[in-house]
This record gives sequence, structure tokens and C-alpha cells, in this order.
Amino acid sequence: MNRFLLVVFLPLLVAGCSVLDALNPFSGSGPKMAELRAIETTAEARVQWQESVGRSDDNAFTPAVVGSSVYAAAGDGTIMRLDDGQPVWRVKAEQRLSGGVGADGRLVAVGTAKGDLLAFDAADGKLLWKSRASSEIISPPAVGASIVVVRSGDHRLAAYDIVDGKRKWIYQRPATPLSLRVTASPLIVERYVFVGFPGGKLLAVSADNGAPLWEGTVALPKGATELDRVADVTSVPVIDGRMICAAAFQGRVSCFDLGNGNLIWGRDISSAAGLSIDSRYVYVTDDKGAVHALDKASGASIWKQDRLFLRKLTAPLVRRNLVVVGDVQGVVHFLSRDDGSFAARLNTDGSPIQAPLRPFGSNALVVQTRNGRVLAIEAQ
Repeated sequence: MNRFLLVVFLPLLVAGCSVLDALNPFSGSGPKMAELRAIETTAEARVQWQESVGRSDDNAFTPAVVGSSVYAAAGDGTIMRLDDGQPVWRVKAEQRLSGGVGADGRLVAVGTAKGDLLAFDAADGKLLWKSRASSEIISPPAVGASIVVVRSGDHRLAAYDIVDGKRKWIYQRPATPLSLRVTASPLIVERYVFVGFPGGKLLAVSADNGAPLWEGTVALPKGATELDRVADVTSVPVIDGRMICAAAFQGRVSCFDLGNGNLIWGRDISSAAGLSIDSRYVYVTDDKGAVHALDKASGASIWKQDRLFLRKLTAPLVRRNLVVVGDVQGVVHFLSRDDGSFAARLNTDGSPIQAPLRPFGSNALVVQTRNGRVLAIEAQ
């Protein structure tokens, strides 16, 4: 096969590969994962509530937050709704699930390894409809006003009618020789659907018909081998005002004009985990476990926290004056938004936090661990 999908999780991509082996904290050779040192806390982190949904196993199950409701799923087919931490309903799909949850308060959508898209009523968990994608669904569906958009494992983008699940359009780009398994959801903003693709591309397509509107180059593949040339956009892009930013593995962090895709600035930082943005800075987790704050207007470095080396961090999440990341041992780290210093730390259940952190309320966040613990955490 001259074209195939690299079916392994980031960043444990190829055993024995010197470039990627260095990113594996469990590797028998090369650099070791940083040990956690004692910190002087300047904030207090606590668990508001917690519940168990079931194991994620090898997939990253991202919960969905709508107001005070949290929708979470597990590999065995369990889907549940929690309101302020109290279970409202729990249902079991007829098959195993392979990705996280998309929801908007009316509908809850999940996908399976067989490529089935399942939609449930957000009020009571009743199955509303089932549709078929072109291949496995490992990223959370994006739920918009009239459509549900799914990115399948073959990098096709498809939209389904929110009422009956009929497919409305499909978009496909030419395949690349190697690509990564991507668990990032598409992003629906008004008439746009934004999604990252292999080869370092960020694309805006029409939510009405799937027609491409503009394409931005986050990073250009470079290197002597196909493995070196993997430069996929693997995380959800982030938006603030007229700016949209994305990060590429073995590539760059780049920000574009939201309307036309013109490049505003780019920085050479490789990230598979992703990034976040606020009124001042763009925050990004790089592939070695450092968290960077970059000036939003220029991309200039503001600060860098590198004491979490190879701890397989999640994308940063900004909560008021704190920047939050989770790690491979289930630890949630709170950093100062101003200088990146450690403000607080909280242990969960000891299993990896693979899914992105989700904002909850005014200053809390929701975490789902690999072992299936769903927690609402706040820091003050």
C-alpha cells in the first residue's frame, strides 16, 4: 500500500523512530518525563463534583458542555448527561463508541468505529436517528443550528441534517502518504466550518453546501522522509474576533484573518495537543511538554513554562487569570496567565487526561480521564 493511515496515537507514533521516540515518556531510551517538584501555590484548586462514565481505552473521549449540563461518553457505548454533577440520564448505545460527544442542548451526537453517527435527544437520551459516515469517527461531531458535521478517519468532512440525519454534503481533500489519527472536532462558526487537514492546511468551507471558501497554510511539510514530512493540523482551531489560529504537528502555530484566510503571523512551534486564545495572548502546548504564551498581535514570545517536559500535556485552557493543562498521570496544572509560573496542582484518578479540557461556568473546567472519571474543577 503506497497510501495508508498511520493508526497510532499522538505522540507515540512509531516505535524506534528517533524523532518521535524522544516524545514518548515511556520509551526505554532517550529523555525521561519530568518529575513533579513541589510548588509554592498561589491559588486553591478543588473538585466541585465528579462522576464515572466508563473507560476511554485507546480513544480520547471529549465531553461536551452546554450551560450547566455535561454530556460524556465511554468506549462501551455509555452516554450520560450530568446537570451540575447530578446524573439526569444514562443510556447505552447498541455498539461501542470511538470518539467524544457533540451537543447543543437539543441533540447529543457520538460516533463509532464502524462509521455510524448516532444522535440522541438531549432531554431524555432517546435515540433520534442514525446515519453512516465514510469511515470510523474518532472526533466529536460538531452540532450547529441546522447540521451536524463529522470528520471521519479518512479525513472526509460531511454534514447531516440535524432533524433526520440525511447527509447534506461531503468534502474530501487529496490524501497524503502518511497522516495522523485526529480526534479534533470541526468548528462551526455562523456560515463557516473550520477544520485542519494533513499537510498543514486549515480550511474554511461553507456550512450550507461544503464548498471551500479559503485555505490557509499553517505549516509546510519538510524533511527527507515521508515521516519527517508529516505536518498535520491535529487540534481544533481557536478564534478571537477576526483572528483564527491553528497549530500543526512538526510545523508551526499560525494565525489568519477569519474572513479571507490571509496569514497574520506564524511561529515555528510543533504542537499535536493544540492551543487557546484570549484578549492578549495565544497559548500553545508544544510536543516536548512546554507551554508557551505568544503575543496575539505579533506571535512574539511572552513566557514559556518548560518544567513539564514530556508529560504529554493537553491543550491549554484559559480560566480567568490561569492557564490550565492536564497530563499523562492525571494531574491538572494551573499556571499564572501573566508569567507561566505554577499556581496550583490537582490530582485526579492517576490515569492519563487525553481529551481536551472543557470550560464550565465562569471559572471552572471539566476533565475526563482515560479511566472514565468526569470532574468539574475550579481554582481561586
